[in-house]
Amino acid sequence: MKTILPISESTRSDDTQSKYEEMLKLYDTQVNDADVQAAVAQIVAEKVPQNNTHEVKKFLLGSIELTTLSTTDTEEKVLQMVEKVNQFDRDYPDLPHVAAICVYPVFTELVSNSLEVDGVAITNVSGNFPSSQARMEVKVAETQLAIADGATEIDIVMPVGKFLSEDYEGVCDDINELKQACGDVPMKVILETGDLENDSNIMKAALLSMYAGADYIKTSTGKEKVSATPEAAYVMCQAIKAYYDKTGIQIGFKPAGGINSVMDAITYYTIVKEVLGEKWLTNQWFRMGTSRLTNLLLSEILGTETKFF
Repeated sequence: MKTILPISESTRSDDTQSKYEEMLKLYDTQVNDADVQAAVAQIVAEKVPQNNTHEVKKFLLGSIELTTLSTTDTEEKVLQMVEKVNQFDRDYPDLPHVAAICVYPVFTELVSNSLEVDGVAITNVSGNFPSSQARMEVKVAETQLAIADGATEIDIVMPVGKFLSEDYEGVCDDINELKQACGDVPMKVILETGDLENDSNIMKAALLSMYAGADYIKTSTGKEKVSATPEAAYVMCQAIKAYYDKTGIQIGFKPAGGINSVMDAITYYTIVKEVLGEKWLTNQWFRMGTSRLTNLLLSEILGTETKFF
């Protein structure tokens, strides 16, 4: 388990505030949006086609976090999704199962009691998803209850309002306190990149989240107008690489929201491969938050239209 910085114990003084600024100064956070667009366009043109293979599609299937995060979710709907995962493991023993099932905490115990497939994580969105606008006591309690009910991974949302106000201490304190609540349970921090205005802010938000204790960084909740984009993914992967090079701490990556096609998924895979390398190409370190993609990938893998999930 990596060392968690005792940020929550810090005093709120100008000296303390400066340590976040000093951390950011260790990295190049001035990112040119046009340069990012050009780099992504080059990757898409030159590298994506060579990854449009059967094996890559199988890998991507095994990296999916099968997700339902709807106001209309019911126990019946969630149970049906879990049973599909169980059935898939029986019907397709030669294909990888999904990496995780992602639901609201209210359904955690149901998933834990009905999931039969080893190696499928139970991911919960927590900390007042998707806004993160709640008292910390509420966010901590929800996270602790989710883990008590059987969650094996936790996804939280970075307090975007605090970040945009440049309250970097508040951002890091919130993330660190929730990581303390998670303990050994891996925690993903959702940056909500579509709300961060520019690529420099995405870089800063990624670095602050990792510094504060994130085990993964994730693009989006899927609830805002702009969700995951290849450009945001590229910047986040650059942040992960810079942080790893400086600290030796490996951080996972999860694009989520707006992943609508197989080529979208292959594009994200390619960005991870080109920026971070093979070490990140496992379903431990690379995840995709989507449900609609599962049948599309399965159809291409099997060579016939398939609507299993």
